[in-house]
Amino acid sequence: MRRFLKVAAATIGVLAASAIVAALWSPWPSVLVVRAIFDSGAAATSEKLKRHAPPGVSVQRDLVYDRSDPDARFDIIRPPPDVTPAATVVWIHGGGFISGRRSDIENYLKVLAGRGFTVVNLDYSIAPEARYPTPVRQVNAALGFVSREGGRLGLNPDRLILAGDSAGAQIAAQVALLHADPDYAARTGIIPAIRRKQIVGAVLFCGPYDLDLMGDGWFTRTTTWAYSGRRDHRGDADFQLMSVVKHVTANFPPSFISAGNGDPLLPHSLALVEALRGQGVTVDTLFLPDHDPPLGHEYQFDLDTDAGRLALERSVAFASRVAAVSAPDGLS
Repeated sequence: MRRFLKVAAATIGVLAASAIVAALWSPWPSVLVVRAIFDSGAAATSEKLKRHAPPGVSVQRDLVYDRSDPDARFDIIRPPPDVTPAATVVWIHGGGFISGRRSDIENYLKVLAGRGFTVVNLDYSIAPEARYPTPVRQVNAALGFVSREGGRLGLNPDRLILAGDSAGAQIAAQVALLHADPDYAARTGIIPAIRRKQIVGAVLFCGPYDLDLMGDGWFTRTTTWAYSGRRDHRGDADFQLMSVVKHVTANFPPSFISAGNGDPLLPHSLALVEALRGQGVTVDTLFLPDHDPPLGHEYQFDLDTDAGRLALERSVAFASRVAAVSAPDGLS
């Protein structure tokens, strides 16, 4: 028995040492841990949202926006047949750039469709299987597909609202920016797929918009390493373009921005609001600084709370408002 225990202890020690060495040379060990945690949380959130999904909403699943890309799939969630959609919301899911799938948020988007919107629920490639700026290119391609095929699919390509949560909010904001600023688009190497005036607004929940605010904790190191492909991304000028807050212009679409008062990413949303307002962009916000208990990351998905319901009401009101406004003169 003593010999067995010694062998077992030695084996555990070797495995632990191997895991530490692997984590030093690759983001994969940490990525797998994050995915397991996030997948469990997403499943629980989706289950809680089931009872909030309204009747009459329909889902057209597993459509393809780029036949050359196996990850380029999406669903269309439609309001009840007797409702005329105010606009088409294109939603990009979160997951820290390294996890997540469109099915995670389907029940929430059913609620949104029940409020009078057609919702395009996008998938994109996650890291480290795919690196930056692959998701930005994919979402841009999806907008091009929606613009070309909107009539056939019953979508309104001239009233698009880009929306996202967490990492998806960053991707949505970056796609909005490359359509707002030709110089920025040229720096990313991505040709905008649609006209800026087709994007009537952006709804951004709890996203990371400034790499300088990311810190250097285990989770941040994991996500930036996996997404950039570099253990230290600071020297990567292309990756630094992710910092949307540093590049916004007056042409950025009107935006609704929110994050919880207990969300580690709250400073990002506050910084983006300040930058956009500094450019004269119309911004509607929802921050609840005195909320107790503090509202954590992705608080808006909990429709069993007053804060979650308020976030839904405020974001729907914003989306309805911008959908009804004509594009300013001179906007191409």
